[in-house]
Amino acid sequence: MSKRPLIGITLDCEDAGGYANLPWYALRQNYCDVVADAGGIPLLLPYTTEAAETCLARLDGLLISGGDFDVDPSMFGDAQKHETVKTKDRRTRFEFAITTASLTNDTPVLGICGGQQLLNVVLGGTLIQHIPDTVVNALAHEQPNPRHESGHPVTVMADTLLHRIVGTHELEVNSAHHQAAQDVGKGVVINALAPDGVVEGIEDPRQRFCLGVQWHPEYLVSSGDRSIFNAFVDACL
Repeated sequence: MSKRPLIGITLDCEDAGGYANLPWYALRQNYCDVVADAGGIPLLLPYTTEAAETCLARLDGLLISGGDFDVDPSMFGDAQKHETVKTKDRRTRFEFAITTASLTNDTPVLGICGGQQLLNVVLGGTLIQHIPDTVVNALAHEQPNPRHESGHPVTVMADTLLHRIVGTHELEVNSAHHQAAQDVGKGVVINALAPDGVVEGIEDPRQRFCLGVQWHPEYLVSSGDRSIFNAFVDACL
């Protein structure tokens, strides 16, 4: 690859304690590893919300990572907040700003787990705040087994970007979430579903590359996971 695209990856954040006695950023190494293995150069993005557009102008693609937190329900028009919801408002403000700028500029975007949920909200969709209280006979979407193992299969919809990437109608995926996309915005396509009907993937065909998956493909549970990163980095060239 003659050019290695610069891929911005959003960070999680934690309050003081544990790693440091001041607030600190965090990201699992495998996010960076899979981007680098696919030919990209990972660049970690601190929360410079006021300079989100300037930051984006230096990037070839945006990866919205997951994390143990939720989008504030008020951002998708829900006045009630489920008791399990915990927010990281500074992170969400930055991710909302840079994702919006990415869509405006047609910069390739990949949203992972909570990143897909954020992407769905930016695209005009809503979220299920707590799957066990909303979905009848729901699967264990917060799987008890390790994340590098499959939690359940997903059905991949035909004639979607995701299907063209992974080349199969079913994928085994890991699962680490209690929320999911509910309604999607106008023009947004649902590209994958869990056996219980929970949305597992979205995409916006109006964009050059705009894909969200509810699982964590950076663990490379299936060959389709690596294909997702390869396609994303290729789209950033």
